[in-house]
Amino acid sequence: MQPSMDHRLALLTTQEMAEADRLTVASGTDAAVLMHCAGAAVADAIRARWHVRTVLVLCGPGSNGGDGFVAARLLAEAGWPVRVALLGSLDALRGAAAQHAAHWRGPVEPLAPETLAGADLLVDALFGAGLSRPLDGAARATLAAAAAQGLPMVAVDVPSGLLGNTGETLGAVPAVLTVTFFRKKPGHLLQPGRQSCGDLVLADIGIPDAVCKTLQPQCFENAPGIWQDALPLLQPTGNKYNRGHALVWGGWPTTGAARLAARAAARIGAGLTTVAVPEAALAVYASTLTSVMVRAADDTEALQELLDDPRFSGLLIGPGAGVNADTRARVLAVLKAGRPAVLDADALSCFADDPSLLFLAITGPCVLTPHEGEFRRLFGGSVPATADKLARARAAARASGAVLVLKGSDTVIAAPDGYAVVNANAPATLATGGSGDVLAGMVLGLLTQGMDAFLAAAAATWLHGEAANLFGPGLLAEDLPDLLPCVLAALQRPR
Repeated sequence: MQPSMDHRLALLTTQEMAEADRLTVASGTDAAVLMHCAGAAVADAIRARWHVRTVLVLCGPGSNGGDGFVAARLLAEAGWPVRVALLGSLDALRGAAAQHAAHWRGPVEPLAPETLAGADLLVDALFGAGLSRPLDGAARATLAAAAAQGLPMVAVDVPSGLLGNTGETLGAVPAVLTVTFFRKKPGHLLQPGRQSCGDLVLADIGIPDAVCKTLQPQCFENAPGIWQDALPLLQPTGNKYNRGHALVWGGWPTTGAARLAARAAARIGAGLTTVAVPEAALAVYASTLTSVMVRAADDTEALQELLDDPRFSGLLIGPGAGVNADTRARVLAVLKAGRPAVLDADALSCFADDPSLLFLAITGPCVLTPHEGEFRRLFGGSVPATADKLARARAAARASGAVLVLKGSDTVIAAPDGYAVVNANAPATLATGGSGDVLAGMVLGLLTQGMDAFLAAAAATWLHGEAANLFGPGLLAEDLPDLLPCVLAALQRPR
């Protein structure tokens, strides 16, 4: 579905990264050379961030430990006081890790909490992203002691105990800096992994970019390289009708949510935007919306009459709609129209007792935008609660036949075919009432202009985060639409 995705933004699973290493070695690059480049990247990142201080490198029994031995040697050669502690014995090391351990000329201490004495900085080169069991024994005790003492730590690949595929933690101690290689992993961006990694450095260690294309990854970091070329362009000879007509169902007596969504749809480029509202709400909507039109529609029949107009090219229902049978009927009417649609908030929750009714009605381009509570209500019976966020979003997209935007500080956008992007630019200031309504309106505005549903959802989510970053502290949801012109202007480039 997305063969043109920017593979520099790929998020590789631990299995895919292992295959990237294997393919690189098979093509003629020595494994010891890759390990040297990885360890050198760690040493370089440390020297770029800190002045000389005593470093204790905690090395594990595998390749991660080999990276640690390289970093230790290079830091020592640069004049840093370095010590090494090893989990296990030198005799048990194999391959490139054993080769690089042999180049270390200093003593190798057994890993234990006592080895932390005198250290100013730790390097966690114990396990990396492939660990699939909780930390235990000396590794757990030593890292726990380091956390208790407040020692800053640099993680090699990921903090030990953090699952690279999911971001889940099995006892990981947060790092202030993580150095990873070739491509990020989902666990670097999914919570709590993103928070546990601290600052993230992505290092080139000599794996050819072509290897990533061979792997055909299906998960990517959300960024303009994914969707920028698909953003709707303004045409010199165009007019408002060329830019589509968005229709929003406006709730009553709750009116703010739909108004926020409508302004966002207009601000992101919909040529025309109309809010359909009950007659009793006309005055409220009309007095607060100027460039957005307001039409009366008291019931589902009246909404259906509006939907019979083919000029409406994008539809949104849910914000402030109410969780009731009327909303359910209106949602089904919207979906029956077969035009690109966004379902948010109450439009999702009103199907909690019969999700299959909703899923069977989705036959055209459709984007669902639940937060975690709405997700559980709609998908709790079909998606295991124990699954990680990426897996849950993918399963929900498959089950519903819609693009799924599972919101949060690590929003995941998933398509029914398994492609997914993880968003990582959302600031904490977006945790404010109405910001989700703005996001739904932004998706609507892009769909209205003819953008693919998956790409529209990804673009809107990233632009939403950038707008919030531009504003800073004190953000209110109503600030977001008016920040979009600056964000969009920064993305403009000749094509």
